[in-house]
Amino acid sequence: MADDLIPGAPEAPNSGPRVDAPTGTATVGHQWDGIEELDTPMPRWWLLTFFACIVFAIGYAIVYPAIPLANSASKGLFGWSSHGDLDAELSAEAARQAPVKLALAQLPIDQLPGNPQLLRAAERGGRSAFKVHCVQCHGAGAAGSQGYPNLNDDDWLWGGDLATIQTTLINGIRHPGNDDTRVSQMPAFGRDEILQRAEIRDVVAHVRVISGQDEASAAAARGAALFEANCAVCHGAAGTGNREQGAPNLTDAIWLYGGDRASLTATIVNARAGAMPAWGNRLDPVTIKMLAAYVHSLGGGEATPVVEIAAADAAKTTQ
Repeated sequence: MADDLIPGAPEAPNSGPRVDAPTGTATVGHQWDGIEELDTPMPRWWLLTFFACIVFAIGYAIVYPAIPLANSASKGLFGWSSHGDLDAELSAEAARQAPVKLALAQLPIDQLPGNPQLLRAAERGGRSAFKVHCVQCHGAGAAGSQGYPNLNDDDWLWGGDLATIQTTLINGIRHPGNDDTRVSQMPAFGRDEILQRAEIRDVVAHVRVISGQDEASAAAARGAALFEANCAVCHGAAGTGNREQGAPNLTDAIWLYGGDRASLTATIVNARAGAMPAWGNRLDPVTIKMLAAYVHSLGGGEATPVVEIAAADAAKTTQ
């Protein structure tokens, strides 16, 4: 029997690829361990699709921006770009919002509750601004975390009416370079050796009693005297706080850094110095006003103090 009739036999020199008898397809001319690869041609539909894709890609590169250049990209015959579409949409949205922003700019923030429609628009705009600038610290739901206050409750260090919130946003808290920033300074009673460790334990015991966490004790009684001598000047004799100095209320169940013994001890030993940016040089006045309206609407917002309302009325009378 001739070698060319034996499946898998080496091909004769210059005889060309062997044709596979069952399929009638030529082989590629090599084998491995008796296994040969057929030189099956590509399906015509696949080739047509491939060529169509090439033609489409060339046309796309000509019509749309697609070819990278040194500092930009090719413009394309249509002159279209996603950046252009975005700019157009932003411009249209800015034009739509312009009347509302103008009205907000002209209306004093303490008068905003008297215009419910404008107030709702401010709250919606403030919600959007909050998601961009504030969620990193206060969280998506504004519930805060350790060291970052919960904006949903009614516990405020400096006040929770619209004008006061706006002032806090503008000037920040302990923001360097801003003379009007909110500042409260608590001594580091342990680090600076103002109080001894045993005395700090007694003060902690007193704070836990006035906050309703522990029962009265001898340590708490000793701590009450130390509190009166060292802490009452800011927190008040009853520990209810002082907004003029940003001193927190120690009698409620709301804690910025924690009300357990370890957290209270750390606070008294080393003090705390949380900070918030001054947004007055970062955001425009209308955006800050909208942020104040949104924060005020979260649940803990307070009414404008009567003194401030009277002062505003007096200012209108003199104009």
